[in-house]
Amino acid sequence: MAKSETDRTTLDLFEYEKRPGRPKTNPLPRDMQLKVNKRNQIKRDKARGLKRVEFKVSSQLYQALSDMADAQNISRSVLIETILQERLAIDR
Repeated sequence: MAKSETDRTTLDLFEYEKRPGRPKTNPLPRDMQLKVNKRNQIKRDKARGLKRVEFKVSSQLYQALSDMADAQNISRSVLIETILQERLAIDR
């Protein structure tokens, strides 16, 4: 079987051909990279003494928190932590 330059359906014939584009910089597939990055982030957070808290809010509250955080030039998580700390200080 002859190799046709326009045939791109049989990729095994073209595996050594240089293709345009950015070269692959990580040997792992993308989904594996994401898992490794997430695992490393969790380790960094643990080392800093951070604990993960997850909850669901309405889209209106989410947008209000995002807008307030943007106005104060801080992240949403820092804003939520500040609000919780202020509230707990009041109740003590």
